[in-house]
Amino acid sequence: MIDFPILSALIGLPIIGSIFIFFNKSNESKLNSSKYLAIFVSLANFLISIYLWVIFDNSISDFQFVENREWIKDFINYNIGVDGISILFVLLTTFITPLCVISVCSTIKYRLKDFLIAILLMESLMVGVFCSLDLVIFYIFFEAGLIPMFLIIGVWGGERRVYSAFKFFLYTLLGSVLMLVAIISIYFISGTTDIIKLFEIGIDPKYQNLLWLAFFSSFAVKTPMWPVHTWLPDAHVEAPTAGSVLLAAILLKMAGYGFIRFSLGLFPLASEYFVPLIYILSLIAIIYTSMVALMQDDMKKLIAYSSVAHMGFVTLGIFTFTQQGIEGSIFQMISHGLISAALFLCVGIIYDRLHSRLISTYGGVVNYMPKYSFFFVVFALAALGLPGTTGFLGEFLVLTGSFQKNYLVAMIATFGVVLGAAYMLWLTKRVIFGKTNKEEIKTLIDTNKTELLMLSTLAFFVIFFGFYPMPLIETLNVSVDNLINNYEQSINNISLVKND
Repeated sequence: MIDFPILSALIGLPIIGSIFIFFNKSNESKLNSSKYLAIFVSLANFLISIYLWVIFDNSISDFQFVENREWIKDFINYNIGVDGISILFVLLTTFITPLCVISVCSTIKYRLKDFLIAILLMESLMVGVFCSLDLVIFYIFFEAGLIPMFLIIGVWGGERRVYSAFKFFLYTLLGSVLMLVAIISIYFISGTTDIIKLFEIGIDPKYQNLLWLAFFSSFAVKTPMWPVHTWLPDAHVEAPTAGSVLLAAILLKMAGYGFIRFSLGLFPLASEYFVPLIYILSLIAIIYTSMVALMQDDMKKLIAYSSVAHMGFVTLGIFTFTQQGIEGSIFQMISHGLISAALFLCVGIIYDRLHSRLISTYGGVVNYMPKYSFFFVVFALAALGLPGTTGFLGEFLVLTGSFQKNYLVAMIATFGVVLGAAYMLWLTKRVIFGKTNKEEIKTLIDTNKTELLMLSTLAFFVIFFGFYPMPLIETLNVSVDNLINNYEQSINNISLVKND
């Protein structure tokens, strides 16, 4: 284990970069230097996270690279670390951020410096969420991420940006207030907010149901689960491309990570009790939002509703309490992070040319943008779960885990896969193929070098991990196995106490 505080470096470097950008003057030369600085910082952070992954020991389930420093005496410690589960989300965050920065540099003209600062701050806060080993520290990072995303939507968004920004903020804040109350309650019940200590001592069973519901209220909104999902389509439609990418690729994964880390880890008895509720809400999300997606004429809204459906698979897999189900959920989150980022970038590219997100505007794009069309089709097929892509493996593992627990639930969820194929193929047919109804389509220019770089990078990882998922599976295997063992042990211990 190295002595260098590598996790603090991952959290702190984007903050330092944003400070330097802030003090740059706004003339053209300084603006260019801000762009290059933001790209350099985000790429440096990604390389540090790769190094972290290389030296990470995936044969043990313990948290590694732990940093524990007293912040508020006898109350809160700055306590961070990673295990096989959280390190993958750190990697996803540091990978997606440079792509967002690159896309922003070529598309945003208004207050670019401020936008770059917001993205870098978002990266710091999101990495902090996945590294937190203290409930209070987790909550601070979890909620602070609302502020830059609120600004990204509210300042650089579309016509209804203010409405969408406030809807996003209020929905997510309301759910999180209950989580804050639960964290304070845990401190008074257990005398600590240290996650590792809480895993060891456990939470008193008589409090678990209420505490689970409090955490659930926050994670359900952030996931988002039906019926508190309505903020997501609005946020996506109004957000700029980079905002949509960050929101879909990483921000939604914070809630999925929370379910795994806290719902299963801290409240095993309550998690077992509320399984029927999770299954019902997950299936409604998968089926209902897929049907809603079929009715959309706005490309961003369609992809947003598809995100709700895909996250339905995630919550379903987590609460199977099986190795395949949980690993499938994590893999599905990583996969969705890559694919949804790619799809929103694709929409952004074509929107920059014709300033329309409506499907009816397009048709026959393949005739004028063949390179773009190739990548669009690849990502659409990945989104519907084509074998050989990451989209297939995540859903396959989730469904395998579901069949072990409840074959009826698994069969209903499988129908959602069919619906997913329906709306993605329908989208592809109308936008990429079909008839060219508007003259503006004939003026379209194919992807430039920057766009090609972003799309090809994402396509490479979607296909590479689709064929060879072992680097990811091996990283999280031991940690997931340990999570399930601790869960089963907690359930058994509680059962023994009840019998006595």
